[in-house]
Amino acid sequence: GYYADRWKKMLIPKSSPTKTYFDTSDEDPFCMYNYLLDITTWNKNIRRGFIKVKITDYAGNTVESEMNSEASTFQQYKRVKILTGFYRDLDKISKISLTFSTKTLIGPKHKLRILQMRLKSLNNPER
Repeated sequence: GYYADRWKKMLIPKSSPTKTYFDTSDEDPFCMYNYLLDITTWNKNIRRGFIKVKITDYAGNTVESEMNSEASTFQQYKRVKILTGFYRDLDKISKISLTFSTKTLIGPKHKLRILQMRLKSLNNPER
């Protein structure tokens, strides 16, 4: 991320259009650690809902992502990319857990069957 007082110097010189997300946490140091979740599912029926990601490092520290405000649509063998953020950064991840929710209180519960998944740090792309 970039400090708020330096965003213009970092982004305006770019020659191509740039999307910028200024998400902050409510705790010091107020920064978010962004990840791109790239997921492919193999459900036969279309599923629409929200994904929450929980990551754990080898020391047992756990952090949970903030739920996206927009639902994603999952179709069989189609890749979906979701931007997700965490309030803390974990260096060496040992476990990734996903929770799928439709946010409905009534009706049948659906499973999301995952064929392939990749979680990539946007703050530290070399990970």
